Amino acid sequence: MEHPCYTCGHTVEDGRPFCVQCGAPQIRVVLPEPVTAIAGSGPPRSPVFSSESSETLNRAVLSPVIVWPVAIRGCAIAALIAALLMAFGLMVPLLAVLGAGFLAVSLYHRKNPAWLVNARSGAKLGAACGIIFFAFATVIETVAVAVFHTGGEVRKKMLEALQQAASRSNDPQVQAAFEKLGTPEGIALMMVFGMIFLFLLSIAAGSLSGALTGAFFGRKKRL
Repeated sequence: MEHPCYTCGHTVEDGRPFCVQCGAPQIRVVLPEPVTAIAGSGPPRSPVFSSESSETLNRAVLSPVIVWPVAIRGCAIAALIAALLMAFGLMVPLLAVLGAGFLAVSLYHRKNPAWLVNARSGAKLGAACGIIFFAFATVIETVAVAVFHTGGEVRKKMLEALQQAASRSNDPQVQAAFEKLGTPEGIALMMVFGMIFLFLLSIAAGSLSGALTGAFFGRKKRL
C-alpha cells in the first residue's frame, strides 16, 4: 500500500518512516481521547505523559538516517560553489573543501529538520561532499586546460618551483632528482600525485568540516 506525503505529495510506501523525496517524517502519533468523567466520580483528569514516553516520541520523529537522494543534491550545490571559488583563485583548496562540508551539512539540515544531526552523520555527509568536490574540481581543471590552454602555465610554475627548490641544495643527488622531475615524465608523475593528494585532502577536510558542523547543530538542537 502507498500513501502521499503530507508535505510534498510524493508517493511513499506504507511503513517507511521518512519520505524519500523531502525527508519529512511519516509517523503520526494519535493522542488518546480524554476519558469522559462519570457522574459523581469527580472532575476529569488530563492525560499524564511520563518523561520516558516523551523521549520515545522524540526518538520516533528524529532519525540519524540520511536520505541520500536529497543529501546528494545539497552536496553537489556546495561542492560546485567551492570548486568554482577555487578555480577562480578566490580560495585555496583546503578552505574550499572546509567551506563545502559546512555548506552541505547546513543545506541538508535545513531541508530535513527531522534529521538527528550529530558529528558522525555530519562527517558522512562531508565526506560525500568532498568526493563530489574533487570530481567538480577535476572537470573544471580539465576544461581549463583544453579550452584556455592553461597547461603551459601550470608546467611553467612547476618548473620554477623545482628550480627554486634545487637552488637551495648543493647535493649532486638532489640536483639530479630535481632534473628528473623537470622532464615531461616527471611533471606528469607530480600531477598524478597532486591529484591523489587533492582527492585524499577533499575527503579528510570534508569529513572534518561536516563532523564539526554536525556536532554544532546537534548540540544546538539539544539545548
